[in-house]
Amino acid sequence: MSELDASQFPFAVPAAAIAREAGALLKSYYEQGVTAEFKGDVDIVTVADRASEKLIGERLREVFPQHGVFGEEGTRQQLDAEYRWYIDPLDGTTNFAHGFPYFCVSMGLEQRPAGTPEDADGTIVAAVIYEPLRDELFIAEKGKGAYLNGRRIQTSPTKMLQESLIATGFPSRKRHESPNIHFYQEFTLRSHGVRRAGAAAVDLAYVACGRLEGFWEFNLNPWDTAAGSLLVTEAGGEITRFDGSAFRLDSHEVLATNGKIGKEMRELFADMFAGRGLSPIPTPEEFKQRRDAAEAAER
Repeated sequence: MSELDASQFPFAVPAAAIAREAGALLKSYYEQGVTAEFKGDVDIVTVADRASEKLIGERLREVFPQHGVFGEEGTRQQLDAEYRWYIDPLDGTTNFAHGFPYFCVSMGLEQRPAGTPEDADGTIVAAVIYEPLRDELFIAEKGKGAYLNGRRIQTSPTKMLQESLIATGFPSRKRHESPNIHFYQEFTLRSHGVRRAGAAAVDLAYVACGRLEGFWEFNLNPWDTAAGSLLVTEAGGEITRFDGSAFRLDSHEVLATNGKIGKEMRELFADMFAGRGLSPIPTPEEFKQRRDAAEAAER
């Protein structure tokens, strides 16, 4: 595995070492098994979540003592600092608790210059997502590209939704209030497939490296998306709200794509939100005709 130069990536490389340490801790808990606790009606937390966040917070204080920390499990440190880390110490807790091998550590760094209003976003300047079971480390810094295990990554070149593999997620709480099942049906029938694997940060990393062409979800949190949003854009993709407006860290609407199928996905969102009649689901033959027409137009 290629190693990136810490002098060129002064935020991401030290954070990556912390993510690796936290990932090793998670892996040890995963292998021995953990008991889940409920932190709400259906949301769960494990001792591994808390231990990972404690470790990450301690290491960040050692390496970046002037930085703030905003963690999923309650860590709130120096939130008036210019730099703020959004930490998900275990994204995919439900997977983890059930022994389903799809989870990660996610760390995104926001720069908030003095005078930034509390309700305004700063700029995400560094990102680290680490999958310990696959030993895959995704990192990025703003303006410097995105990397997987030290190698530069780019989003997929696929240009049509019908040939795209995309992903989404559903909330564990208030799932009965989520409209996403309706979108899931439409996108499933109009794409090459939709995956719902249960870890948004990993899904975003997979858009960045081209394993997925797109990802959408409702009502996420900053710790779910801060790192992944930068990975996607640094890999050549785009991330917006469903109507194409600027992505917000509040993450109420997240649409990340390779930058080539975004328009088609946004048009489908617009039709569904407006209650307009959708075009019939294409047959396999019609899918082929569309592909042939697109290829002919490029010649």
